Parts: sequence; C-alpha cells; structure tokens
Amino acid sequence: MINIPKVKLGIVAVSRDCFPMTLSERRRRAVVESYRAQYGEIYECPVCIENEIHMRKALADIQAAGVNALVLYLGNFGPESSETLLIKEFAGPAMVVAAAEETGEDLIDGRGDAYCGMLNFSYNLKLRNLKAYIPEYPVGTAEECAQMISEFEPIARAIIGLNHLKIITFGPRPQDFLACNAPIKQLYNVGAEIQENSELDLFEAFHKHAGDSRIPEVAADMAAELGNGNRIPEVLETLAQYELTLLDWVEANKGSRDCVAIAGKCWPAFQTQFHFVPCYVNSRLTGRGIPVSCEVDIYGALSEFIGTVVSQDAVTLLDINNSVPADLYKSDIEGKYPYTIKDTFMGFHCGNTPSCKLTSCNMNFQRIMSRQLGKEVAKGTLEGDIVPGDITFFRLQSTADAKLRAYIAQGEVLPVATRSFGGIGIFAIPEMGRFYRHVLIEKNYPHHGAVAFGHYGKTLYEVFKYIGVDVSEIDYNQPRGVRYPTENPFA
Repeated sequence: MINIPKVKLGIVAVSRDCFPMTLSERRRRAVVESYRAQYGEIYECPVCIENEIHMRKALADIQAAGVNALVLYLGNFGPESSETLLIKEFAGPAMVVAAAEETGEDLIDGRGDAYCGMLNFSYNLKLRNLKAYIPEYPVGTAEECAQMISEFEPIARAIIGLNHLKIITFGPRPQDFLACNAPIKQLYNVGAEIQENSELDLFEAFHKHAGDSRIPEVAADMAAELGNGNRIPEVLETLAQYELTLLDWVEANKGSRDCVAIAGKCWPAFQTQFHFVPCYVNSRLTGRGIPVSCEVDIYGALSEFIGTVVSQDAVTLLDINNSVPADLYKSDIEGKYPYTIKDTFMGFHCGNTPSCKLTSCNMNFQRIMSRQLGKEVAKGTLEGDIVPGDITFFRLQSTADAKLRAYIAQGEVLPVATRSFGGIGIFAIPEMGRFYRHVLIEKNYPHHGAVAFGHYGKTLYEVFKYIGVDVSEIDYNQPRGVRYPTENPFA
C-alpha cells in the first residue's frame, strides 16, 4: 500500500518537582521495554519534564529524532503547565497515559499519584483549547500503557494523514446528486487541502497521454490482475492511459502534501467523451492506497482515506443500495445466520471495489449507464461479489450548514451469493433497520458509505473525536433496547 503516512512514536515522561524524578524515569523505561517487546519501535526521550525549560529541551530532542506522534507519560503527578505546553508546541497528534501504582509494599516514596495528575492535566488541556487522545481508562501498568499506545498508533496515523492530505476533484457533482454535498470549510478544519478541477482539464490531460510509452506495461498488469475475468481486453490500453493520467496528475499537483485522495466525475458526459467508464481504474488506485470516489463524492473520498490509513488495507465506497429479497433471505440466510431480514441489505457500486476485495472479478460494461448510452461507451467496470468477513461501514460528512457529522456501524459481509451485478455484497449489521431509519434517514446522510474490511469502530470513533466531531454527532447502530431520540417508544 502506498499513500499511507509513517508514524514515529516518541514517549516523554513528566515529573512534579515534589516527586522523585527517578520514579517517572524508571516507569517510562518499563513502558518502553514492554512496547518494544510486543509492538515495535518507540523513541524514548531521555529528558524528563519538570518545568518549562525541560519542556523545550524535550521538544527539541523529539523533533531532532523525527517523532511525529507524541506519547506524554505521567510517571507521577506531573507539572500541569509544562506538560500541556509540550502538547501545544508539538506539531503532531498526542496522547496521554498515566502510571498505575505498582505495589502495596511501596506506597511511601514509591507512590506517584498520576491518577490524580491525569485529572489536572485534562483540566489544563481544556483551559488551553488543546487536543489529545486520552484512552478509555488511561491509567495502567507498563504492559497496559504499552497496549494503549499501540491503540493510539492508527489514530495518530489518521491524524497525520489528514494533515498531509490533498483531495483532488474533477468536475461538479452530477445532477440529482445533491445528497453528496460537500461544503469545503470542514475539509480545512480537519487538516485537508482541496484542489477542484474541471472535467475539461482532465479530458485534456488524458489526450496528452495518448501513445504514452508506459501504456503497454500498465495494460499487461491489468490483464494479469483480471486473469480469466478479462472479458473486454480491447479497452485495457485506453484504461491504462487513463490510469497514467490520474497518477501523473497526482504527482504534478499534490504540492506540499504527501497524501492524496481523488473525487472524480464518472457520468453522464464522461462516457460519451472518454468512451469508457473509470470504475476499474478507480478500483486499482484505491487498492494501492489512493482512494478514488465516484460521482465527485468529496466526503466519500475523505472517508475512504481515513479507512485506508486506519486499516492499512484497501477500502471501498458503496451505495447503501437495496433490500435483500424475502425469498433469498429465506433460502440462504434465515436460520443460518443470526440476523433478521431488516438487519441485511445489499451494498453496491458499479465497479470501483478493488479486485482483492472481490471473491472473483470480471471486466464488464456498466449496466446502468449502458441502458441510456449503449455498451460501447460503458466499458471498464469491475464486477464481482465482495469477500465475506467483518466490515465497518462508516462516513464522515459535512452537513449543508457545514457541521461535521459521522456514523460508524460494524457488521459483516455474508458468504451468500448476491445473484446481481456490479461490485456487490450482502451486508448484515445488527439492528440495521433501526439504524437506517433513525440515523441514515433522520440525519440526512447520502447513500454512499465507506467500507473498511475489519472491525475498526473503536479507532474511527477516536479519530472522529480528535478531529472535532462532537460526540453527539457520532452515531452508531444502537443495540436492541437502547432507543434513538427520534424512535417512537410506542412503536
């Protein structure tokens, strides 16, 4: 996977001047040793912070070491101002953990009171309008703190990625796709940049790539990926030309940013002018770590990017598309899986899901567009059933009045044949029917949702909190017995 930022963790311990600094230093070393033994490398800052002068020395040290994700460790109570100033002056994401007391045999000079210090730290953080990740229960042994740090790492990766992201768009949204509205103010608030381009710019760049010497190699790679599913081989060189166009555009336009996501126009004029559909190329770039959303869905691309950097795996963007027919449910699902028919739905898109996330795949024509425009200009989609297994369906969205909102729902793709077309799967999410009505409909979400392959709800929830989504605006599929605010209690 490319386009995913690298995280270099660094841990800095703090010590209140009325506590022995050696207590914090010893506890810090134990956390570092535990983390390295279980999870990997973490930079151990040798400076323990007792005052603002120490803070500046520690900051210079971790900056020189290339640390881009900070772990502030309260080995004892900690100096409130100095520790919060470190977070203020550090340029990247930060977390805070605190030491649990180690033994009832040493509660005189060996007691650190970090349990108390965490309270004062959080108060000072709010006073200075600062952000930091604080775990659900942030006080622990060396082993427990190491585990908490490991859970912070994908959160940090997402925050770093957003602060280095440029979203490149081509064209306005198609008519009748107002649901994918994209007020850009919140893109800047979460750290991303955006470059909006005309379809004509893309069209010109595509034609300039005609005869590119790299086309045969890319087309051969496509053929190898498709294997027996290569049903329209004559379109591969054209698709290769388009893929090179997008990749070269990214390199020429990402500027100071390290990461890129793309939101592209794919109908109706795309087919008539380019004479293919971009679905398969979109799938290939997404599979490599450069998310490409359909229908200029900017927040869809943003959501895909977050899912990619959190999971370090390919994602997809799907329509929450159609219900599962009763006869299919009865024959293939009922009694075999613990879901009602209202827990299930089909997630679909024309062909943008990477081949690695399909049970098998075929190059085909885009059936929906071909109904109006004909098969000849609708070649280039990737069809297949989505691989079964755990998934997280989620979306980060700006409302029409520019407020951030998000949902997260964990579930699975069932190993049940869809009997349909496109990139499609039968999804099962507990209490999906209620979630559909009282979150997706009630809160005006569009039909597109990002899919990460695995259960990443815990991490995504913390990412959304960190970037400023109010917790009252992060929705999830409520379990049975927990009522949504808009749910009729008498229903």
